[in-house]
Amino acid sequence: MKRFLLLLLVGVLVNCVEVSAQSPTFHADIAPIIYQNCTQCHRAGEIGPMPFTTYDEVYDYREFIAYVTSTGYMPPWTPDPEYATLRGERFLSEEQIQTLVEWAEGEALEGDVADNPGLPDFPEGSQIGEPDLILSMPEPYVHGGDMTDQYQVFILETEVEEETEIRAIEVRPGNSAVAHHALIAYTESTMSIEEAQSMDAADPEPGYESFGDYGVFVEDFLFGGWVPGAAPTDFPATIGKKIGPDGKLLLQMHYGPSPVEETDVTEINLFFAEEPVQREVELAMMTPGNLTEPFFIQPNEVKTFHGIYPVFQDVSILSITPHCHLLGQTWEVYAVSANAQDTIPLISIPQWDFNWQGIFSYPSLKHIPAGYNVHAFCTYDNTADNPNNPNDPPQWMSWGDLTGDEMYVLFFQYVPYLPGDENITLSAPDEDTRLVYQTDNLFPAWPNPARANQTVNVSWHLHAPARLTLELLDIRGRVVDTWLPMQSFGAGHHQRSFMLGDLNSGTYFYRMTTEDGLVRSHTIQVID
Repeated sequence: MKRFLLLLLVGVLVNCVEVSAQSPTFHADIAPIIYQNCTQCHRAGEIGPMPFTTYDEVYDYREFIAYVTSTGYMPPWTPDPEYATLRGERFLSEEQIQTLVEWAEGEALEGDVADNPGLPDFPEGSQIGEPDLILSMPEPYVHGGDMTDQYQVFILETEVEEETEIRAIEVRPGNSAVAHHALIAYTESTMSIEEAQSMDAADPEPGYESFGDYGVFVEDFLFGGWVPGAAPTDFPATIGKKIGPDGKLLLQMHYGPSPVEETDVTEINLFFAEEPVQREVELAMMTPGNLTEPFFIQPNEVKTFHGIYPVFQDVSILSITPHCHLLGQTWEVYAVSANAQDTIPLISIPQWDFNWQGIFSYPSLKHIPAGYNVHAFCTYDNTADNPNNPNDPPQWMSWGDLTGDEMYVLFFQYVPYLPGDENITLSAPDEDTRLVYQTDNLFPAWPNPARANQTVNVSWHLHAPARLTLELLDIRGRVVDTWLPMQSFGAGHHQRSFMLGDLNSGTYFYRMTTEDGLVRSHTIQVID
C-alpha cells in the first residue's frame, strides 16, 4: 500500500510545484494530476485512506518526497527513456527533481489556492471510457492464506451473438493484494473448450488449476493481459481483435502468496471497434528456446542470457513485454539488420523491478523489416547480494512458474507491416486523449507526413453529442479546405477519411471547432 501511496504523492507534486522568485511553491491543481500519473492506482482500487488530494495531506511528507524522487525510487518507471520512447512514460527530469528538493528544503509554501480548479470527476469502472461489454469471473475465487502461489484459469463466455471486433481490452483485478498478473487467451476450438470445461468440472474450486499456461491449445495466447503498472491494451483504428459467439475467453489469474484468505472477482472490459478491423493483432514470443545456451543459473552467479529471434516478414510492433522474476536485474532488446548496418532500439530496463512490470507500447507503430534479428539480453543475480533472492543461501535456479522460480519471456504484439505504418500514432496515456474521456479531443492524423492527393484518416472523441466542423488550414491560418461542414455527431469516438487535394509541400493544420466554441487542432506535413 505504501508504494501506491508514494506514487500518488509524487505524481501530485511533480506536476504541482512551480518555482517563484523566492522558493518553489505548491499549488492545489492536484486531482487531475493524480489521475493522469496514477491511473493504475485507480484501476486497482489502491487509493487508500490518504488520497493526497490537498496541500495539507502531502505537507508532512515533503522530505520523504524529495528523498524517494532524488534516489530514483519514485515514480515507478523502469524503462530507460533515453534508449527508446514509450507511451505513458512517467519519469522525472533532473530539473523537476531539483524543484522538489528545493521545495522540501525551503518553506514548502502552498502557493495561490485560487489556482485550485477542484477535483475532477474520475471515471468509474474504467480508465478509457464506457466499455461496450463487461465480462466477469463466473464466481468469486478464494485464495487460501497458506503463503503459496496459485495459477487458476476461469472460462468466460464472450456474450456476443455475432463476430465482434475489439479495439481495446482492459483487465480490472478485483483484489490487488493477491493478483500478481492476468493473461487472457481466446479460442474457438471445440476440443480445447471441451478440455477446459472438463478440467473446470474436475476442480472443486472455481475454474481450474494450470501453472504457466492455459492447459489447452489456444489460437490467441495473449488476447489481453495485466501486470502491475500496465495500462489497458488499446489499438489504433483498423487494428484489433475479433471474438465470436462460439468462442471462449480463458482468464488465467496468477495469485501471489498471502498469509490470509483473499477473495477475487476480476473483470474484463471490452471496447468494440468503431472502424472495421483490417489487421488482427498477432503474438510472437521469445522463450528459453531462443537462448544461445540452456537456462540454468548457478548459486552465487550473476548470469546474462542472450536470446535471438529471427524476423521472417516485415512487421509493425505495437507492444513489447519483458518478463522475469526476482533474480532479474536488467533487460536490453534491439533489432539488427542482416548486414549489421542498422540497429533498432526496442527497450532497455537498467533496473528490473518485479513489482512494476508493464505491457509497453510505442507512440507509433515500430517497423521491423524482414531479415532482421531481435536480440534480447537479460541479466540475473543469483547471489546473496541480491536482496530479492528468494533463497538464502542461493540455490540452483531454472525455469518455473512460481514467483520463487525464474523465467525468461518476451512478448511482442504485432501486425503485418503496411507502408505508412510508421506514421500511425497511438494516443498517449499522459495526454488528455483516449485514457480519459472527460473532454472533446482531436487525435493525430495518419499517415503523417502525407502526400498531396493522398487520403488521410482523422479521428476525434466527443464526451457528449455536439455539432462541429473540421477544416484544413495553411500555416498562415487560411482555410484551404472544409473537410466537414457544421454537422451533428453523437457522443463517442468518430473517424473519417479526407483527401488532401493538390497541395504544395509544407506544414498545414487541421482544426475541429464545436458549436460551443471549443477548438482543437493538429499539424500535418505534406511532402513531395
